[in-house]
Amino acid sequence: MSKELEEGLKLELDWNKVEKAAAACKGIIPVAVQHADTKEVILVAYINKQAFEESLKRKMLVLWSSSRQELWIKGLTSGETFDLLEARVNCEQNSLLFIVRPNRGSICHTKNKNGEPRDCYYRRIDLDTQELTNLDP
Repeated sequence: MSKELEEGLKLELDWNKVEKAAAACKGIIPVAVQHADTKEVILVAYINKQAFEESLKRKMLVLWSSSRQELWIKGLTSGETFDLLEARVNCEQNSLLFIVRPNRGSICHTKNKNGEPRDCYYRRIDLDTQELTNLDP
């Protein structure tokens, strides 16, 4: 991904992400990840059956990387891991909500000016201009 896409202030939504992920990865559903203490949604990702079972077994956040096509133990390389406290399913059983608590830091691979990881929803869209404001520069 480009630095401009991840750090820039121009809105460039990927309207084909779900289509691309579904084509590349059979048997996935979305999972929203919520911080247990702040109640903030900190990530939306994908999960397959293997990642779901690993999450429940390990009681930690394990996802499916649609870009790398592999099991993704969130934060394994950075140390920013997340304990899974609760798992919920929606009414149609086609998406999940994981309530997690970070062991250290935040969830995003991007960093703020202090070099600290952020939560993934760090830019606000202006409802009138569609310009972005970085809430955690």
